[in-house]
Amino acid sequence: MTESIGSQAVGQSYEMLGAALAKTQQKQEAQMTMQLLQSATVAQPPQPAPVGNLGQNVDVMV
Repeated sequence: MTESIGSQAVGQSYEMLGAALAKTQQKQEAQMTMQLLQSATVAQPPQPAPVGNLGQNVDVMV
């Protein structure tokens, strides 16, 4: 009987270990996602205004 209680305790400890590892992995994935989003939202410098009107108006007939 004590043997089955011991094996249950070992099984539960493995479950806890698995849950802790899964939580750690989720935190790492969330951190990587946040870093990716932050790097994607870096403001781009303003583009210079076009000089003249060459190529500004394009007539397209369909």
